[in-house]
Amino acid sequence: MPGELPPGQRPAPHEPFGLPQFGGVRALSGPGHRVSVGGTARHPAQFGIEELLGAGERRTQSSDLHCVTTWSAVGLEWEGVRFADVYRLLAELVVPHPGARWVRFTGLDGYSSTMLLDDALAADVLLADRLSGAELTDRFGAPLRLVAPAHYGYKNVKQVCAIDFLRSYDPGQARIISHPRGRVDLEERGRLLPGWFWRRVWPGQVERVRALFRADLSAPR
Repeated sequence: MPGELPPGQRPAPHEPFGLPQFGGVRALSGPGHRVSVGGTARHPAQFGIEELLGAGERRTQSSDLHCVTTWSAVGLEWEGVRFADVYRLLAELVVPHPGARWVRFTGLDGYSSTMLLDDALAADVLLADRLSGAELTDRFGAPLRLVAPAHYGYKNVKQVCAIDFLRSYDPGQARIISHPRGRVDLEERGRLLPGWFWRRVWPGQVERVRALFRADLSAPR
């Protein structure tokens, strides 16, 4: 049904959020930001934001953001280019290994998350630089953010500064808590336990984690 949330999700405001250990990390983007692209690739390289965003036609899409901790921010208006278009550019210039089935995105704060390459090439996966008609702020992912609506928020890396092609899955900082695919409709919240289990665990942690990120917002810069 239109407007119906996925299993176990409830609507909430869109606020900065993430793993608790990143609540106090203030990563600031600046002019000349470049994205390193490598991993198992023949020609690792760095690209400017304009180069990556120039790889395809710009598009705007309305997408929900579903956090694994059971809250959802609905109807967010993202603008950017499809990662599939960016990948075509990278495939030509960087030349990933033919066996690289995974792609890891890393943000300026050091957080990283890995997606199956086929998932990252879906038509609704963007590298976005604008939200709600305005440029992204640092707290929401400037200058470049991965938007993967079919996957839980922990796959949607903010402030992308590195893209690495891998032959095997890297769980990143979330470790065993994360799921290799993280698909919302299948409730792939974690690797070892079913989705319904995490529905009961995460809600009690949400306000504590939000407080960590809110405190960072109010801190002097």
